[in-house]
Amino acid sequence: MEKHIVVCIGRQFGSGGQEIGQGLADRLGIPLYDKEILKKAAEKSGIVEELFERADEMPTNSFLYTLSVGAHGHAMGMPNYGDYLTNDKLFLFQSNTIREIAEKESCVIIGRCADYILRDRKDMLSVFIHAPLEMRIQYLYNRRNVPAEEAKALIKKSDRQRANYYNFYADSDWGAASSYDITLNSGKLGIERSIEVLAGACE
Repeated sequence: MEKHIVVCIGRQFGSGGQEIGQGLADRLGIPLYDKEILKKAAEKSGIVEELFERADEMPTNSFLYTLSVGAHGHAMGMPNYGDYLTNDKLFLFQSNTIREIAEKESCVIIGRCADYILRDRKDMLSVFIHAPLEMRIQYLYNRRNVPAEEAKALIKKSDRQRANYYNFYADSDWGAASSYDITLNSGKLGIERSIEVLAGACE
């Protein structure tokens, strides 16, 4: 697409947010960034990617995390980062990577507080994807063959982690309609219709 736009998608676990994001990116002809952000942040910071993966959307007590890295990082073959590496610093490296990506090209970014990090950009559209619990359980069963009880537990754990992460770093509430430009019920609209609605909003 000709105009520059960055779509930041927050999502409940099992709502199809990643699938909707990929479909939107394909429809608009722009790249999608999800786990790729961790790889780019690791490359630019010189910090091993595994540390970004361990901290991904997981706020933890910075002091305890530092102790964990100090005690176990070297034994795992990681560089000894001493007492200065915390989740907060990893978040700053990741934030800088997100800003650089958004400045460089139009794109869709999944999670990682991208909407908060890019809140001052006029070309950023923030989106939250949600769906009823029963439909998310069914989605996980259909896509990943996850049994209902296991899916329910995964949903509860993942949503709690994402909410804690977002609420820890952002000045708004994860999942609250007032925190986003658009909220979509993918359970009611379906994946394809959700993609169409967002593509229309972008165009």
